[in-house]
Amino acid sequence: MRLLARILMTAALSAIAVQGARAQSPEPEACPRLIASGAPRILPAALADNEIGLRFTGHSTFLIETPSGLRVATDYNDYVRPPLPLDIVTMNKAHDTHFSYRPPAEIPHVLRGWNPAGGAAAHDLSVKDMRVRNVVTNIRDFAGRTEYDGNSIFVFESRQICIAHLGHLHHELTEEHLKQLGRIDVVLVPVDGSLTLDVYGQFENLKKIGAPLIIPMHYFNRATLDRFLRLARQLYEVEFSQTASVVLTRETLPVRPKVLVLPGQ
Repeated sequence: MRLLARILMTAALSAIAVQGARAQSPEPEACPRLIASGAPRILPAALADNEIGLRFTGHSTFLIETPSGLRVATDYNDYVRPPLPLDIVTMNKAHDTHFSYRPPAEIPHVLRGWNPAGGAAAHDLSVKDMRVRNVVTNIRDFAGRTEYDGNSIFVFESRQICIAHLGHLHHELTEEHLKQLGRIDVVLVPVDGSLTLDVYGQFENLKKIGAPLIIPMHYFNRATLDRFLRLARQLYEVEFSQTASVVLTRETLPVRPKVLVLPGQ
């Protein structure tokens, strides 16, 4: 029976890979997918006009930079902090490793993935050469109950590339979520498989999103990451970067979906 279950799971994962590569959205694209072959480059001192810099700072925090000099930090918190100046920071509230109690006053735009006044957070901000918007999702509280609208997926659009940071996502995405996301080129996905969504559910989300470049985050040790990668290798090419920073352009997005592991935990 165990052998049969393993065979069925492998077949299901293979189907995910095929469907993900073929997935098309009938909805208008909020950010058009631009796919070409090539490998991401190490982040240089200055970005060309068609480039976005992405650096994995650790846990679920990334620094995103644009040619205009705009600097954005995801899941900004009091433990892992990219250095100032920062123009925009995004946060989620599942744990205090995803938000800051004291974001510096020098940061002009602090975007919380939840609404402290209640209801859903709503962000759609354009600064210099970047647009940042959110798609609201739910989280579990410490008692295991659903807290509606407690998390946000943040989408960063610049230079015709869309990056989606899934935040502390606890559930599979609905058609409405996917419609709001639009087309995504790079997805930053939590892969711990316990505090967030289980690994198989997360692969379902990756299939639905269909991004050509997948970057894992939110893992607590190498064993946790390897568990995700063992399954990922059945679906995607897996590449390990030598540095925590890459440059993204329309020319560096893979033709087929690929997992890129950035050091930086």
